[in-house]
Amino acid sequence: MRLLLRFFGFLFTLGAILFVLGAAGAGFVIWKYSQELPDYTQLAAYQPAVTTRIHAGDGSLLAEYSKERRLYVPIQTMPKLVINAFVSAEDKNFYHHIGVDPEGIMRAVVTNITHPGRRQGASTITQQVAKNFLLSSEQTFDRKIKEMLVALKIETAYSKERILELYLNEIYLGLGNYGVAAASLNYFGKSVNELTLTEAAYLAALPKAPNNYHPFRRTQAALDRRNYVIDRMVENGYVKKEEGDAAKSQPLGVSLRAVSPNTISAGFFAEEVRRELFDRFGEKTLYEGGLSVRTTLDPKLQQFARQTLADGLVRFDEARDGFHGVVQKIDVQTLDWGVELANVPAVTDVKNWQLAVVLGFNGDIAQIGLQPKRDSGGRVPTTRDTGILAADGLKWTKKTAKQILAPGDVIYVEPMPDKSGQYRLRQIPAVSGALVAIDPQTGRVLAMVGGFSFDLSKFNRATQAQRQPGSSFKPFVYAAAIDNGYTPSDLVLDAPIEIDLGPGQSIWKPENFDKQSHGLRTLRYGIEHSKNQMTVRLAQDIGMPLIADYGKRFGLYNNLLPVLAMSLGAGETTVLKVTSGY
Repeated sequence: MRLLLRFFGFLFTLGAILFVLGAAGAGFVIWKYSQELPDYTQLAAYQPAVTTRIHAGDGSLLAEYSKERRLYVPIQTMPKLVINAFVSAEDKNFYHHIGVDPEGIMRAVVTNITHPGRRQGASTITQQVAKNFLLSSEQTFDRKIKEMLVALKIETAYSKERILELYLNEIYLGLGNYGVAAASLNYFGKSVNELTLTEAAYLAALPKAPNNYHPFRRTQAALDRRNYVIDRMVENGYVKKEEGDAAKSQPLGVSLRAVSPNTISAGFFAEEVRRELFDRFGEKTLYEGGLSVRTTLDPKLQQFARQTLADGLVRFDEARDGFHGVVQKIDVQTLDWGVELANVPAVTDVKNWQLAVVLGFNGDIAQIGLQPKRDSGGRVPTTRDTGILAADGLKWTKKTAKQILAPGDVIYVEPMPDKSGQYRLRQIPAVSGALVAIDPQTGRVLAMVGGFSFDLSKFNRATQAQRQPGSSFKPFVYAAAIDNGYTPSDLVLDAPIEIDLGPGQSIWKPENFDKQSHGLRTLRYGIEHSKNQMTVRLAQDIGMPLIADYGKRFGLYNNLLPVLAMSLGAGETTVLKVTSGY
């Protein structure tokens, strides 16, 4: 009996010593790592990087700019369904633990020992906030210990609701989406308040490893993980079993939202707004400040303007230059032409145009294969669409298909109305241009097109190209004259005139466009018929310094050189400035 008591005494003493040593060791570890912990109080002033959104005049979304695609949603407006889904998936004891979950740790240890191939972590939502905001993502014991210590401090300083708010707005959910609100909008085209059970469960499935649950490339894995989350919601009492079973039978329902100014042909306009915001507020505010910008753009008018300019440039190019070459050439004999053609970059902002490849000929008719569209996972479909280029589709070239094309040539085509399967040959015009439409009462820019295709060139010819306005400047000359004593019925001589440009310079002899002169004519006649000789005489009379001043007052020029050639529009300005001047 005495030996038994001594043995138990020995065990007690040993246990006490081990406890003291363990406590001392734990205290030392806590003290050591506490010296290196980041300041968790900075979470109180957290300012997330939020997407800047640009809207058209009717409120429709035009473009988004961000480094991290995020829309911040306060926890008070976050639906319970979404909160319950994430708590079930990531931390079922969230409302009960103190930042670290001993039950979760033990469960993870057992799982990792019994299933070596299934690594399971034990991070609570609070620990994830600590890691995402204040620490790195490196997989080390040092970082894990710091993560736990910071989580304990966060729990003492902030409410559960604040911790959840930080987590749900910061977490990365794949495909460039940060936070639940942005992911909801871009995966399903919905606000968080509109999400169904299946949709909320899929979003909650993503934090663990977004790339492993890609909705298109790894659909089955995504479904399995989503259903796992639904099962956990049923187990935790957030959802009835019948509802869960019905939800698990549903497809993912992901339909990625593509926000692009090209959907309303407004690439140049949106880029001009982006540059203006950058100049006014700087890069950080533009890409992280969550600006909401309402612009003056009229989407319907913008589409009309885009189509009008494109049609005009195409007509001019086809009539003047004829057919001037293919896009490129690919091998259609030995390679899969669909895959090869899918790899050729195409303009996406020209209505109804698409790339095609010449496959062969049937007499004077060219057989063409149309560029296949990749699916959401980036794969090229196995089906191949074809068509023909007949004489009607080549009429503007004044040649036959065999004269200008060969197998393997990549070209642009456009479907011919009322002729199924037939296409018209198209080409990128060698000439470009610009168009601006404004509200004359307010000066608001309603439509702006800066070139044939924003995909081809981001250079905005409406605002960045310095060009001579030519005769479009004459009305400002006549306005200056009428504002300073002339009347529309006053007479000015329309006759040849010679201007001495000074020593070493030739004599300048401006001519009318029709090479004719008509004697004394009224100012009204001069402006109506755009007479160069009358305009130069008028400018000579009222003085070029005055005209230069009017050019500045109307916003066309900052400093117009006060020489007579400028009265005929020889100075350089932009389409937007001239339009605004009018």
